[in-house]
Amino acid sequence: MTDNPRRKFLGTALAAGGGLLLGGCDQLGQSKWFSGVLNSADPLTGKVQRALIPDALATEFSPAEISKVFKANGSRNPQTPEYLAMVEDGFESYRLTVGGLVDRPLALSLTDLRAMPSRTQITRHDCVEGWSCIGKWKGVPLGHVLDQAGVQKNAKYLVFRCADSLDNDDTRYYESILISDARHPQSILAYDMNDATLGIPHGAPLRVRLERKLGYKMAKYISAIELVDSYQGIDGGAGGYWEDRGYQWHGGI
Repeated sequence: MTDNPRRKFLGTALAAGGGLLLGGCDQLGQSKWFSGVLNSADPLTGKVQRALIPDALATEFSPAEISKVFKANGSRNPQTPEYLAMVEDGFESYRLTVGGLVDRPLALSLTDLRAMPSRTQITRHDCVEGWSCIGKWKGVPLGHVLDQAGVQKNAKYLVFRCADSLDNDDTRYYESILISDARHPQSILAYDMNDATLGIPHGAPLRVRLERKLGYKMAKYISAIELVDSYQGIDGGAGGYWEDRGYQWHGGI
């Protein structure tokens, strides 16, 4: 499938501010220069993208284009106590909690999630390390889960809480997005990859796919979703694990 012309235009328009943003993982983001570029590009990236293509879909590919090897980004085998306990029981004890500014807090098992409406999409994942891969994902639309919980009027953001730690301490990975991004048609909570149950290196039992976002926004090992009116009081206050360390927040492509 070919790119939407407006999407191509956006890519050109944002080249100066966001051309380096191929999805955050590990190495380049440690540079103070690169972090400065990310931070300065953030307001422009978000505003221009929402103005030009607020509902545009990311390119989807054919089964023949799926990558033979799909590299895992970020954590690959979490060793936190809560995650190891879930692995031990085959994720039978797993519950995705949805809380914060909602009318009906949820605690969803994998069986609950698989019983909900699903979406399947073949898309590309880009990483700041310079690699990209195409994979097939299946999961429940994030917007459907929000509808089940009932979003309150003052909620502005979703915060994803995760079971992995990149620092080998009590710090847990987290990310946040706008509610409008959560309701994009391609925003899903994925439990399958390439027609198989999602594996541990790729985020089992549940990860988010935000196909118009960069790699570091697609949190893995999700344990909870919290709806908030601001993320500034959470952890480092910048809206995500890597954002607290200098990455830009919007992370759009």
